[in-house]
Amino acid sequence: MATTLPSGSSQGPSEGSAAVADTPILDAEGIRRALTRIAHEILERNQGPEKVILVGLRRRGVPLAGRLAALIQQFEGVDVPVGQLDITMYRDDLGLRGTQPEMHPTSMPHDVTERSVVLVDDVLYTGRTIRAALDAVLDYGRPRQIQLAVLVDRGHRELPIRPDYIGKNVPTARHEEIAVRLEETDGRDEVVLVRREERIEQDGREGDER
Repeated sequence: MATTLPSGSSQGPSEGSAAVADTPILDAEGIRRALTRIAHEILERNQGPEKVILVGLRRRGVPLAGRLAALIQQFEGVDVPVGQLDITMYRDDLGLRGTQPEMHPTSMPHDVTERSVVLVDDVLYTGRTIRAALDAVLDYGRPRQIQLAVLVDRGHRELPIRPDYIGKNVPTARHEEIAVRLEETDGRDEVVLVRREERIEQDGREGDER
């Protein structure tokens, strides 16, 4: 999920840090295989697509949800409803931000009551974005269950949140970032690990990463 929460994905250089190397994690074929496996796992766990709703978290969770829906249609011949969710107003750091947050449209297919809602995001990091997404989804009804699918789990959870479907586990250090680039948003498909040299502050502490 590419947000200014510490999602760990698709972020520019942190203030006071410099990128020193990019390590490839997934190429286009690797992303395709990961999504194919996740689509099969969603179908198996939910005993078919009939009650499933896919909800992509803006920004890169949206095209990933669309790709999963296309794969399910290919496997089962069923068009799974796909929603787009903006969690900006549900964030737990709104009061800490000095600027007006940028809002994006939210589009949910219909009432989610008694449906299996699968949240889809690119990177799982602290879990705070997913916590906000859970609150947002519940404004649209009472799902039978809410599941989570992520392309990359980079660890460092701050909340007790665990994905149901994972494309790839990538252990990271705090000063590292996962950059997810997709054809729909970035013109190419790849996942890379970005290592940064953190500037040491004058008092000897590393710069905080939000």
